[in-house]
Amino acid sequence: MQNTCDPGRLLAPLPEGTRVGPWRVVRWHGQGAYGAVYQAVRARWPQRPPVALKLSLLPEDPRFAREAELLSRLRHPCIPRLIGHGHWKHPAGTRHPFLAMQWVEGISLYDWAQARNPSSRELLQVLAQLARALQAIHAAHAIHRDVKGGNILIRASDGRPFLTDFGSGDYQGSERLTWRSMPPATLPYRSPEASRFAFRFIHEPESRYVARPSDDLFSLGVTAYRLLTGHYPPTQLPSAEAPAWEPGDAGPWSLQRLKPQVAPDLAALVQRMLSPQPETRGTAKALGEALELAAARAGEKTKRPRQALLRAHLPMGALVLLLLWLGWNVFQRADSSFSRTRATEHASAHEAGSVALGDASLTVPRASDQTPSSSERIALELPPKPFPGQHKPDANNRCPRRGQIAINGGCWVQLAMDADTCEANGEDGYTYKGRCYAPAFAPKRQPTSTQGSNTCSAPCH
Repeated sequence: MQNTCDPGRLLAPLPEGTRVGPWRVVRWHGQGAYGAVYQAVRARWPQRPPVALKLSLLPEDPRFAREAELLSRLRHPCIPRLIGHGHWKHPAGTRHPFLAMQWVEGISLYDWAQARNPSSRELLQVLAQLARALQAIHAAHAIHRDVKGGNILIRASDGRPFLTDFGSGDYQGSERLTWRSMPPATLPYRSPEASRFAFRFIHEPESRYVARPSDDLFSLGVTAYRLLTGHYPPTQLPSAEAPAWEPGDAGPWSLQRLKPQVAPDLAALVQRMLSPQPETRGTAKALGEALELAAARAGEKTKRPRQALLRAHLPMGALVLLLLWLGWNVFQRADSSFSRTRATEHASAHEAGSVALGDASLTVPRASDQTPSSSERIALELPPKPFPGQHKPDANNRCPRRGQIAINGGCWVQLAMDADTCEANGEDGYTYKGRCYAPAFAPKRQPTSTQGSNTCSAPCH
């Protein structure tokens, strides 16, 4: 675990009321590896709708210029609009780029599915809109490169999906920012052809894998598969020569085996997106058309809610007794766990559920106490005690800095990424109750002859 920092890195969230260009910060919303997200309003017209203000943690970070250029090329109802961009001057003199984007009020795709238990037709409609968003991106000669459930929001007002977080995106003619052979990605969503390239050229840093539209479609297929089954498909290759998993095989990982009630058209289109042959996935335009046609053919008979099944098969009296029994059990379980969690929840009541699922995931995700299965634990679990030198809460279980959360006797910073992205954050990401955290370290004292600050409250990248 490194505790070295980049010069000029922002140490703590900006306080409410801070001016960033023409915007005024309303509240801190979340933080990722490279940027912090705030809800902000126009300083001169605060009554206007808020924006999502994404501020770079590093001075002059070139990723923000590329993201601004990419977003400026896109116009689609399922992609947050770029409203403005510029630089904010830190009191120490460093300049930090920022983006102002459309604020989306909703929840992440996976949380939406868990809460709503949508029908196959509803899922087809959502996937069709996302495919159309990818069509617009690809038509602009661009690639998203990080399509996943954590970067998809469902707007509460109308159920429209939004594809967010273009920080990993790329477009034709852009400047290369890193010299790694593989572009940034979340590993479970990586295509078989990208995995095979990574194996073959791991010792040749001068080689470069160029992501294609088919990579985005494969990631959308992984998203759909996990949306339906709660698991990742077995698409990660153990070697460059290993055969890729065939989604049409009638094995234990097939959709027909895991979710036999899924509409056949939906299952077939998910299998198409997950094909190990890139050409079989087709284009985003063709996929969108196929999904729209399947949604039009699907009927209410594909509805899957458990409540509807209960009503169909139980008499009213038995249903009432069953609901009373379920309610009593839930009450007893909640009461028994209340004393164990009260202290932690009191300290983190403000932060819990207020961090986005990605640098530009611009909404409040629903808190979850569900422990992920062993197959989904792709990041380090939060240790039971603090690290040496880590901030610790006081007697009232409060951490010394704003934005820090007291967990297991230490102070942590909640990162704006889901468990998927936590793995990509390497050594710095630790999961706790389905969220990603980094330890908050006490700043090191600087020599008196040093100008500025080189310390930070969390590990830097």
